[in-house]
Amino acid sequence: MLKQKLQQKLLQKLSPQQIQMIKLLEIPTMLLEQRIKKEMEENPLLEDGGIEDTETEMQEEDVSSDPNDKDKEEFTLEDYMQDDEIPSYRLSAGNYSKDDKREEIPFSVGATYHDFLENQLGLLKLDDKEHTLALYILGNIDDDGYLRRKLDNIIDDVAFSLNIETTEEELLQILRIIQEFEPIGTGARNLQECLLLQIRSKNLADPHIALAHTILKDFFNEFTRKHYDKIISRLNIGDGELKGALDEILKLNPKPGSVYSDPQNKDTAHIVPDFILENDEGDLQLSLNAKNIPDLRVSRTYADMIQTYHHGHGNPSREQKEALTFVKQKIDSARWFIDALKQRQNTLLITMNAIINYQREYFMEGEETKLRPMILKDIADVTGLDISTISRVANSKYIQTNFGIFPVKYFFSEGMQTESGEEVSTREIKKILQDCIDNEGKRHPMTDEKLAEILKNKGYHIARRTIAKYREQLNIPVARMRKELK
Repeated sequence: MLKQKLQQKLLQKLSPQQIQMIKLLEIPTMLLEQRIKKEMEENPLLEDGGIEDTETEMQEEDVSSDPNDKDKEEFTLEDYMQDDEIPSYRLSAGNYSKDDKREEIPFSVGATYHDFLENQLGLLKLDDKEHTLALYILGNIDDDGYLRRKLDNIIDDVAFSLNIETTEEELLQILRIIQEFEPIGTGARNLQECLLLQIRSKNLADPHIALAHTILKDFFNEFTRKHYDKIISRLNIGDGELKGALDEILKLNPKPGSVYSDPQNKDTAHIVPDFILENDEGDLQLSLNAKNIPDLRVSRTYADMIQTYHHGHGNPSREQKEALTFVKQKIDSARWFIDALKQRQNTLLITMNAIINYQREYFMEGEETKLRPMILKDIADVTGLDISTISRVANSKYIQTNFGIFPVKYFFSEGMQTESGEEVSTREIKKILQDCIDNEGKRHPMTDEKLAEILKNKGYHIARRTIAKYREQLNIPVARMRKELK
């Protein structure tokens, strides 16, 4: 049986303004300009105050000028407008400031890796079917030079998309032709095949090259896992012979497509710092990078229009009421957006200043070992902001210092105590760990147990599994994979 009853609940909900501020806080400076432009396109009552001030000054200068002076000028605007074609030098100016925004100029790039392969294909004498299949195979070769798709799948693809029936033997025959293209190793289906294609193109009469070919063909798993003792035992060779063969293998390129990669064809990741920190003889000065951020304000034209209708019209029509309601909503939205931007800037400065004060010793010298252990809660306690707010500030934000550009989250790290009770950052421990591995004997690299023992002797009691975790975070392989023959 259904019953109706009243129930009171106390819920905490975010207002639209708070949601808007949170979203703006997450956006880095590089994307903030685009977000502001989008808002200005959607809200006609938002305008760039800087542009408006410049236009107002120009209008005031025009009004203040004497109209009779136009007769005294040798050339007027009408003289230029009467020309059939206006020379470019009359419309251009070279007085650019170094602070002016520089736009990227598009440029054409050279031939791509696949263009290079197709040019080689055009030199071969193939019938129409073979040429079409070869082109399809080339289209499936990635930028590293590998054919990642299986031939069985390509058979189905060409049957459906090109209406061509083929066999695995026919595709394999065409693939063998492609594998003779430059750079050698193109069209390989895995790393072993890629290296074999390259080693076979060398002089196999050379004993080191012949041994390298044998290792890649018959002992590839042992080679990748650096089980050198097994290779020496099974091939009955010495350390010198193995080292000579490994030197030949190390000369090979595991990514043959990179040989012909055009750096102009690759996208360059640009980092735009959100904060700029300057060290003026020990005085740290923090500022926001707001060079390309417009100075927003509510349009005076629409604001004056509402005032005019309120004072000059007693009973506005229905259409006028709808227009006034629309303008009022847009004015409120514009003010909310401007307030959210101001709050964003203020929150960023408060948080970053707290981080700088907490890590002041590091920012003065730039020495990594000077970083103190710091977590989000430490900065939240100092600023009085929520931990989630600190996390949003640290995420995808960068700061420019005198010693480089760093992500803000770089300065956060966990801590541990030494034997003396001193609190140190895990980043300092990772630095010691990296130094130990850099200076180890590559013939007999140190295991995680040995590294834990070394750190223990330095006063850092760390378990072996923790050493393994730090080593993985530093992208350092296990001891066996670091082994080298001298």
